[in-house]
Amino acid sequence: MAIPMIRALISQSQSLSHPLIQSLPRTLSSIDESSSRRKRLLCCAPSELNPARSDVSFSVGTHLIPHPKKVDKGGEDAFFVSDYNGGVIAVADGVSGWAEQNVDPSLFPQELMANASNLLGDEEVNNDPQILLRKAHATTFSIGSATVIVAMLERDGILKIANIGDCGLRVIRDGQIIFSTPPQEHYFDCPYQLSSEVAGQTYLDAMVSKVELMEGDAIIMGSDGLFDNVFDHEIALTIARHRNVAEAAKALANLARDHSMDSNFDSPYSLEARSKGYDVPLWKKFFGMKLTGGKLDDITVIVGQVVSS
Repeated sequence: MAIPMIRALISQSQSLSHPLIQSLPRTLSSIDESSSRRKRLLCCAPSELNPARSDVSFSVGTHLIPHPKKVDKGGEDAFFVSDYNGGVIAVADGVSGWAEQNVDPSLFPQELMANASNLLGDEEVNNDPQILLRKAHATTFSIGSATVIVAMLERDGILKIANIGDCGLRVIRDGQIIFSTPPQEHYFDCPYQLSSEVAGQTYLDAMVSKVELMEGDAIIMGSDGLFDNVFDHEIALTIARHRNVAEAAKALANLARDHSMDSNFDSPYSLEARSKGYDVPLWKKFFGMKLTGGKLDDITVIVGQVVSS
């Protein structure tokens, strides 16, 4: 999937006054043809804390660092943020394996995100991220595939999430991560993905979640370039150090980039690889060596803070 090195930064901060669509990179491949169709539901509603009751919305900051070999084309990921209702954020991570078939991997996620942004006010979508994925996917005609996550905030503080693959989201309250989305994989390095091909997943495979948010909560969304290189405790510490959402997004992206280029860093990616049986040759193990290092990849980070409207 990847190895270290990079530069190319774009920073965005806004309080969601209008939709924003950007694009960036990825590095996974293949599609499993035997995936089952199933709907998953997670709920997080802390009973000891009162959820947000007054109208709330997002204040959002974003930061992108493309894969170094894809900087000239802007990468292969896409995202958008919007002020629709309480706010909507989304990331689609294009699958780079399509380049081997002379297909531009950035086209599918870009069109998917553009379609999703345009469908936010659709009556049938009705603020349901899973239905939004269904309709956006159905109207995407580019060849390719992408992992994708969408989060839609209601004015009453309910955050609705639909996730397919290994893009992720964390919710931080009082310095602690109270909610996280689990990745969906067929096997190591092969995540669930929406695709132009019949063998891909559909909206029915999405992990669907609801979280009751409070004013002051932080939401961190990103591609696997963030979560493969930065541990959750590092995310929480970084958010605690930065009050400004744009600064927080930039700091997280830079941290992910630095870890991705460090061959000695025992990253979330290297830990998972070893747990799945991938490691250095036996003779290196004899000398106490093990598989380490970050994963060079596109890094997309969106940081949102729940604010009173």
